Amino acid sequence: MRQTYGLGELLESQVDADPVKQFGVWLAQATEAGLAEPNAMVLATVSGDGRPSARTVLLKGLDERGFVFYTNQQSRKADDLAANPACALVFPWHAMERQVRVEGTASKLPAEEVDPYFAGRPRGSQLGAWASQQSQPVASREELDLQYASYERQWPEGTEIATPYFWGGYRIQPTAFEFWQGRTGRLHDRLAYRRDNSSSTWTLVRLQP
Repeated sequence: MRQTYGLGELLESQVDADPVKQFGVWLAQATEAGLAEPNAMVLATVSGDGRPSARTVLLKGLDERGFVFYTNQQSRKADDLAANPACALVFPWHAMERQVRVEGTASKLPAEEVDPYFAGRPRGSQLGAWASQQSQPVASREELDLQYASYERQWPEGTEIATPYFWGGYRIQPTAFEFWQGRTGRLHDRLAYRRDNSSSTWTLVRLQP
């Protein structure tokens, strides 16, 4: 199962001084390379009693303010973020021998950002958001399908589906980045960006692999 890396290199002279812009470059390259769901990211959280948890979610927005995703706000991840907003992201672009790690703090999005996004989702996804009590047990797949069907009847084809009161989004404001490029001999390139709370300037450092 051992793989030999060597598709590229990552040098300080090649990256943007702004890690958000650098991430945008890599995301565009992953998209152009045809990677399956290049916006898929592993979100790691910690519960109020210190138990870690991780799952894959989809990046749905990015600007200088941070990384945006949407979810049921009664889910386990939402409970974790309510207790401890510190979290981390991983973008595993294996086919390009690349990985990006992000650390930051999550905050809820306001309704004026959530509602337009929900209105633009496919109808099936809108109904699914209503039907699923995310992270809660369900007796069977049939029961879940019945819940979905009940909302299909509530909102017939052609009617506008309201945003669920328990559904919303989060923005993760980054405080640290690490860009990883696989290299031969396991001497991988790792470039990390850091900044403290008193400064808007990012500091770039190389980490040993």
